[in-house]
Amino acid sequence: MEALTELCDLIAENPEQFSEKLAWICSRCPPPESLLGGSPRVSRSHLNAVLAIARFLARCPNQTDHHQRPQSMVLEFLRSVPSSFNQSFWPQSYGQDAISAFYVDFLGYVAKATELSPDFATEVAGFAGEVLITALNHDGEGSGISRVFLMALSQNFPPILPSDAERLVTSLLDQFVVSVPVSAPMSPREAGAAASETSTSSAQSSPISVNHYQPNDSSMSPANEVSRLSGSSSAASASSKGSVVINGGSVALKSSIEQFGVSYAFGDGGGGAAMLRQQVSSFEEESVESLEKQEIAFELIGHILDKVHIDPKLVEQVRLIAKKQLQSLSAFLKLRKRDWTEQGPLLKTRINTKLSVFQAAARLKIKSLSSLDSEGKSSKRLLLETLALLVDASEACLLSVWRKLRICEELFSSLLAGILQIALTRGGQLLRVLLIRLKSLVLTACAQADTWGNSQGAMFEIVMKTSCEIIEFGWIKDRAPVDTFILGLASSIRERNDYEEQDGKEKQATPVVQLNVIRLLADLNVSINKSEVVDMILPLFIESLEEGDASTPSSLRLRILDAASRMASLGFEKSYRETVVLMTRSYLSKLSSVGSAESKTLAPEATTERVETLPAGFLLIASKLANAKLRSDYRHRLLSLCSDVGLAAESKSGRSGADFLGPLLPAVAEICSDFDPTLDVEPSILKLFRNLWFYVALFGLAPPIQKNQPQIKSVSTTLNSVGSMGALALQAVGGPYMWNTQWSAAVQRIAQGTPPLVVSSVKWLEDELELNALHNPGSRRGSGNEKAAVAQRAALSAALAGRVEVTAMSTISGVKATYLLAVAFLEIIRFSSNGGILNGGGASLNASRSAFSCVFEYLKTPNLMPAVFQCLTAIVHTAFETAVSWLEDRISDTGNEAEIRESTLSAHACFLIKNMSQREEHIRDISVNLLSQLRERFLQVLWNSSCLDSLLFSVHDESPSALFNDPAWVATIRSLYQKVVREWIINSLSYAPCTSQGLLQEKLCKANTWQRAQHKPDVVSLLSEIRIGTGKNDSWIGTRTANVPAVIAAAAAASGANFKLIDAFNLEVLSTGIVSATVKCNHAGEIAGMRRFYDSIDGFQPGAAPTGFALGLQRLRSGVSHQPQPENESFNEILLNKFVRRLQQFVNIAEKGGEVNKLSFREICSQATALLLSNLGSDSKSNLEGSSQLLRLLCWCPAYISTPDAMETGVFIWTWLVSAAPQLGSLVLAELVDAWLWTIDTKRGLFASEARYSGPTAKLRPHLSPGEPEQLPEKDPVEQIIAHRLWLGFLIDRFEVVRHNSVEQLLLLGRMLQGTAKLPWKFSRHPAATGTFFTVMLLGLKFCSCQSQGNLQSFKTGLQLLEDRIYRASLGWFAYEPEWYDMNNINFAQSEAQSVSIFVHYLSNERVDTVQPESKKGVRENGSSLGDVKDQYHPVWGQMENYAAGREKRKQLLLMLCQHEADRLHVWAQPTNSSSSSRLKISSEKWIEFARTAFSVDPRIALSLASRFPTVPSLKAEVTQLVQLHIMELRCMPEALPYFVTPKAVDENSTLLQQLPHWAACSITQALEFLTPAYKGHPRVMAYVLRVLESYPPNRVTFFMPQLVQALRYDEGRLVEGYLLRAAQRSDIFAHILIWHLQGEQYGPELGKDAASAKNSSFQALLPVVRQRIVDGFTPKALDLYNREFRFFDQVTSISGVLLPLPKEERPAGIRRELKKIQMEGEDLYLPTATTKLVKGIQVDSGITLQSAAKVPIMITFNVVDREGNHNDIKPQACIFKVGDDCRQDVLALQVISLLRDIFEAVGLNLYVFPYGVLPTGPGRGIIEVVPNSRSRSQMGETTDGGLYEIFQQDFGPVGSPSFENARDNFIISSAGYAVASLILQPKDRHNGNLLFDKEGRLVHIDFGFILETSPGGNMRFESAHFKLSHEMTQLLDPSGVMKSETWYKFVSLCVKGYLAARRYMDGIVNTVLMMVDSGLPCFSRGDPIGNLRKRFHPEMSDREAANFMIRTCIDAYNKWTTAGYDLIQYLQQGIEQ
Repeated sequence: MEALTELCDLIAENPEQFSEKLAWICSRCPPPESLLGGSPRVSRSHLNAVLAIARFLARCPNQTDHHQRPQSMVLEFLRSVPSSFNQSFWPQSYGQDAISAFYVDFLGYVAKATELSPDFATEVAGFAGEVLITALNHDGEGSGISRVFLMALSQNFPPILPSDAERLVTSLLDQFVVSVPVSAPMSPREAGAAASETSTSSAQSSPISVNHYQPNDSSMSPANEVSRLSGSSSAASASSKGSVVINGGSVALKSSIEQFGVSYAFGDGGGGAAMLRQQVSSFEEESVESLEKQEIAFELIGHILDKVHIDPKLVEQVRLIAKKQLQSLSAFLKLRKRDWTEQGPLLKTRINTKLSVFQAAARLKIKSLSSLDSEGKSSKRLLLETLALLVDASEACLLSVWRKLRICEELFSSLLAGILQIALTRGGQLLRVLLIRLKSLVLTACAQADTWGNSQGAMFEIVMKTSCEIIEFGWIKDRAPVDTFILGLASSIRERNDYEEQDGKEKQATPVVQLNVIRLLADLNVSINKSEVVDMILPLFIESLEEGDASTPSSLRLRILDAASRMASLGFEKSYRETVVLMTRSYLSKLSSVGSAESKTLAPEATTERVETLPAGFLLIASKLANAKLRSDYRHRLLSLCSDVGLAAESKSGRSGADFLGPLLPAVAEICSDFDPTLDVEPSILKLFRNLWFYVALFGLAPPIQKNQPQIKSVSTTLNSVGSMGALALQAVGGPYMWNTQWSAAVQRIAQGTPPLVVSSVKWLEDELELNALHNPGSRRGSGNEKAAVAQRAALSAALAGRVEVTAMSTISGVKATYLLAVAFLEIIRFSSNGGILNGGGASLNASRSAFSCVFEYLKTPNLMPAVFQCLTAIVHTAFETAVSWLEDRISDTGNEAEIRESTLSAHACFLIKNMSQREEHIRDISVNLLSQLRERFLQVLWNSSCLDSLLFSVHDESPSALFNDPAWVATIRSLYQKVVREWIINSLSYAPCTSQGLLQEKLCKANTWQRAQHKPDVVSLLSEIRIGTGKNDSWIGTRTANVPAVIAAAAAASGANFKLIDAFNLEVLSTGIVSATVKCNHAGEIAGMRRFYDSIDGFQPGAAPTGFALGLQRLRSGVSHQPQPENESFNEILLNKFVRRLQQFVNIAEKGGEVNKLSFREICSQATALLLSNLGSDSKSNLEGSSQLLRLLCWCPAYISTPDAMETGVFIWTWLVSAAPQLGSLVLAELVDAWLWTIDTKRGLFASEARYSGPTAKLRPHLSPGEPEQLPEKDPVEQIIAHRLWLGFLIDRFEVVRHNSVEQLLLLGRMLQGTAKLPWKFSRHPAATGTFFTVMLLGLKFCSCQSQGNLQSFKTGLQLLEDRIYRASLGWFAYEPEWYDMNNINFAQSEAQSVSIFVHYLSNERVDTVQPESKKGVRENGSSLGDVKDQYHPVWGQMENYAAGREKRKQLLLMLCQHEADRLHVWAQPTNSSSSSRLKISSEKWIEFARTAFSVDPRIALSLASRFPTVPSLKAEVTQLVQLHIMELRCMPEALPYFVTPKAVDENSTLLQQLPHWAACSITQALEFLTPAYKGHPRVMAYVLRVLESYPPNRVTFFMPQLVQALRYDEGRLVEGYLLRAAQRSDIFAHILIWHLQGEQYGPELGKDAASAKNSSFQALLPVVRQRIVDGFTPKALDLYNREFRFFDQVTSISGVLLPLPKEERPAGIRRELKKIQMEGEDLYLPTATTKLVKGIQVDSGITLQSAAKVPIMITFNVVDREGNHNDIKPQACIFKVGDDCRQDVLALQVISLLRDIFEAVGLNLYVFPYGVLPTGPGRGIIEVVPNSRSRSQMGETTDGGLYEIFQQDFGPVGSPSFENARDNFIISSAGYAVASLILQPKDRHNGNLLFDKEGRLVHIDFGFILETSPGGNMRFESAHFKLSHEMTQLLDPSGVMKSETWYKFVSLCVKGYLAARRYMDGIVNTVLMMVDSGLPCFSRGDPIGNLRKRFHPEMSDREAANFMIRTCIDAYNKWTTAGYDLIQYLQQGIEQ
């Protein structure tokens, strides 16, 4: 139903737009034909639709065509209402409550709809009468439903026709009211009234005595009617002697009280009892159901009378029935509970129902009078009669035992409302008569009400309200009777009680009626608020107080005093003065009696008057007085009273001083609440304030100002002699507080409005006469009492927290010490009560309202005594500490309280800044000192806009006056100011450089707009020297937030300068600030200009008046800026929508993978920000929605786009937003946090946790790292990581700004960190993310440290849990082996290292007490300490482990790992820095603990730990043990394999090997190791290896084909063979390469050459078998391809054999001839050495025979295309076909070089190696790719005599030219690449014929016939250098010749990095070579090739040691003589050019 209701409301707003929806709802209504059928039935959906349609009609005032159908639906349903009286009409289980609710809602909507539409009302009226009459006459099974309908009708009555109305009334009277007894039994009251009717009254002479109009009404005579109406109270009747003359006639009056007495006396007799029983039985005869029917009837008739006019006779009948009901009311109400035979709930129901009937009858009676002619005599008579009836009924309600019932109160309210209506509408005589009876009614109400309760009851309140309205009406119409009425009430309080004293008893207490009349009169005065009324009553009150009953202490006096103060508070001057004088005199009179003999016999009311009544009266006047003049007068009077009281009480003994002064303090506080102490104050008021505080200090009334009283040893003996007086003074300072806490609060409020206590002349302090006058001559504390003086000095020293010793105060007299104590109390309390903000100044909190303005006032007095000056200075410092405490106590406040705290802090800081320009040097020094302390304790002031304004501009605004225009002073001030500003800005930049720059830019904009040149030079000179940058910052000491690389990068972005953020930069704050400020001003100007132009042409509306443009031009010329007008709103909406659309376009481009234009994006964002800031003041709903959408997009767009450029723009505009509008800080941060969490969910940047984003690891799959190879991302993930880094820098900046002052923003950051660190971790594993990752962790730890600063104290458990998460997440970074990544940017590498170093620095310096700061105190949060929490489940944080136990262990492990990581990254950043690294000195026990801790967090961390420190045996042993113990948990970790799959485990057939079938796949190189003989072909191991190989695509495994072929040697179970056959079937290329390798292995080593010849022969025998099996397994298609491919290349290879017998000169023609014979068979042939290249043909003329001793190798060029590329893009590719040469060793060397190339590329290293393709195709045959576009060094030497240096100049241009330097760079990167490869492979025979240079200048090594342990010349190892670096090569590498040039350092750096990168994958490279050991290759023929290969990686070295080793290797190779010697030998032997 709710949804339907909302839909219908929506339709009602726009029926045209939603006509279809309206029709749909109508279609859900019950069809009219079904409603009119025989037995209709409706469903719930029908009813809901009917309600919705009715609601639509009630809420849509505009009548349209769309209303016709809904109206007809509602009308049809209304017509069918009679059918609804049967239960069958309704849905099943639809009870009467539901039916009632439906009818109430439905009829309510219909009634409202008829009001809106007259036509609809007419239609409803046409048949409503029939429906109602049907309902009345229905008396069947559904009578309950019909009654429910009638009850609903009584609340909402529809329109009705007059004819129907009369029928309806008649029917109602006949059916429902017939049972009302027409002649009710006469009540005792009526009997009494009749009996007491006097014969002296003449009925004929009275104008209202006419024949009554109802023959059977024997109980009412006109005379009796008037007598009853005019009945008065006993007091009135006594004074009037029982009669009142009206219009010349005299009518006897009897009071209602007398009548009440008569009735009960009458009831005491026998006849009364019988009558009582008769009454009860007659009432009990009426059933509750009939009563309910009567109520409905009366209500309905009342509605009918409201709607239509009916026959007067019928109205008369109605009137009579109502009258009879009301006549029986009095008798009914006088019945007591015990009189009824019914009891309990039945009786209560009857009473409630009957009273409801009476209430309805009363309302009906009033309505029946509305048609009367107001002037007719009969009408007047009827009104008088009704008035009498209603007053009687009202009195009966007041006196009834049921008066507490709510229904009785409602009845009473209805009766009085009727009385009020008659009086206010008719007035005249009725009003006079009413006022006579009203007094009686009021007195009765007062007699019944409670006396001192907060509420006298509802009836009393109703009487009061009615009286007020009648008085206000009569005040205008006829004032005389009103005055009489008021005076009559007032005089009743002066009347003596007529009670006689009996038997010596004391006089009885004041009657309740008197007390309540006084209260009523006070309430009347306050409500009416007329001075005339106050002047009428107050003199009577004052007379009573001074001379009457109230002159002595009594409850009457207290009540009158209370009433008088209430009247005085109305602010009428005369009454105010009289009352205040009286109250002041009364209060002082109480003081005189203290200590006298009378005081012991005082009535308790006297104490109440002094302690409660008078102080409450004073307070009430103070709080209610509004007139400024009277408030000022009252303030003076109250302060004077306090002085008088203080002086009088000062000499009294005991506590009297505090007792008398204390009660006055709340009033003083209230009257001072609006007093501005900063304005000029009259000396008289100043003295009164001083006196007040003097006595406050003297009596100890102020709250204690030192909670922990310091020990003052110097006066301890003296204090003992002083005794209680000293103790009292010290207690006043140190507590506990002895008085009423309200007094304490009042003193605090007074402090806020008290001016500084500096009175009269400048020497007043030295003149003690005035102060002595504050002591009473008889005082024990006067000036002569040295004991009192010692006590005051001791108290003063305590108040100043011991800053001034008591001994230093010996020159201060006692009275002066009291005065100084008063000053201390005042100034300290100012700060402790509300932080030190003074009254006044409106809502703004600025410097002028800082209480420091008062504190420093005392120090301006010249020539102060040293002791006094010392005390005053101490007061300043104590007040400052109090202010700091106040601010610190509120550090966790949020919302408005937090704003108040920050405004207070800002006000104090701004005042201290301005106070630095004071002339007095000591004031300046104190101001600077306090400002510095404030800044240190509350860092947030650094970024407070007001404080920065004060610093930069305000000092210049206060131009010195002519008197003090001293140049020296001005220079001093300026110098001081400049020093403070510089410190301030440098400090702010060191913590939050983004926000600081943003604020400075705002201030520069501000200075620019002010057009005041005097500020600019100062600001410029201050800022010009301040710089921040990526290097070391000299501006501040130590590591600050601005040292974090991410933060400094964000600072560069926030500056607006166009830096390349990964490069080093040095940022000048001023110059970039001015540029950015100008840009911001320009954008703001653009928006303002567009807005002004829009205004000038009256918007973009077509047909606008032409005058608008002229008017706009006039505005434009005048330059007047206008406040935003409504027309401005549409402009804002247009622009907002435009920018929203533009930003959404950028997002769409980014999501589609497009590139966002950097400049366009920045401009749009900047303009949008300017619009947003200019639009902040708008409250328009559309503007708010548009602005919030724009703000959201501005925050989210950079996150969507995720590029460094976009993020740079983001940081710039976010900084702009939070600087220009700090109130947006929370909104901006909330959006950024949401966006950050979104990047986690969408796995972007830092959170790209998918394997393909992991950098080197992903690129090296599956050869060197485990896992399926995945398609690499299109976009470089590093870009997004750098974007995250910038973003993070901004967030850390914001954290530093808000950490102390905004709990809301801190919690937002907490949400971000909680989402960031939650499990499972979603961080990217890319090594380029290292610095960014640890910067996030740094932010997390910084955030967690907030638990010790206070404002997150209540979140301590959550913070500790978050800290634990951050430790664990930080350790999680080390769950993978360390990787390298190179951005080719030294600054990026350094910033990465620095980021980790700063994290280490923070971690190692983290305070230990942040673990559990409360542990020593034993304080626990929420009843438990987190240290005790173990294995509990937290609803947010999940499973909670023991926090405290493991925290320190995790921290130590993290610290060690991070230090290691930092060292690694420093090596990478500075590879040539050969400083030696210090080894970690860690014991074996510690390593074991580390391993266990790591394993408990994540087993992968332990595995990674062992790989980081491979030389620690205890660590490896512990990890091995842990792996084997928890092996079931580690199945997904291939890294764990070496810890349980070992040769030893194979030998022992360990049960652990049973886990292998379930283990995750490892890398191929790791799997190759398990194929070696050491593992003996163990079935489980082999099964695992084959599963690994099967899991990878065959084309990935093809690379390791030589190793797999060698594995056949040990394949006893033929498992490897099986794999090879299966893979061959999956991939044709795999099969072909395998066959070629199998052929290449055949007949390799000669038989008998080694000991394993038997094994070798079996291997040789297996090769053709396997080959044939592969061929046999081919499909026909595969076989066809195989035949064509092999036939083609066999033909090419066979040319060599054809050419062998030919002479050399015939060989070229022979090649050409043979090549022509070869035909291409198909388009799918490919180069065997490069399977991705398809052969398109042979270049017939390209055939060349190469030089060789015995064979004829040939070189042929093919035309090839890329298999996956454009097949029209044909390229040449030359290949050498060798016959008789074993190429397998070249294959192995080039495999290693290929792996190195992959490693270099994956790591991002700019190193070049060229692993050209080589493939053995048969025994002693092979194909070798030719390096394209290259020539050997020896060939180059054939054309020139110069060295490489000269050749490069010839080929690439002069030194220094771009082409030469580019070629030199290419030479460096290739030389370095081959240097690393040469170090590992040790290739020899490096003569110039084996060194090629391509056309780009890159070096390529070829011919690897001698590698590892072999070398030419019988392994003489003449070439002793690890790699060739000949003299001519060093000329290019090192122009300096002494290894000092940049190019040399670059070469060495690349060598070091390449070597470090290769070391990481040492095992993969070694395993690749290891598999070939038994292949019979020459390189394995001697020594320990594998062991030496492993040694050359130096796994035992740290990264720095390895780097130093590589540096030494480079230096060793530098122009080594053996290199040159070998070249000479080759030249001499082979003729190879040197």
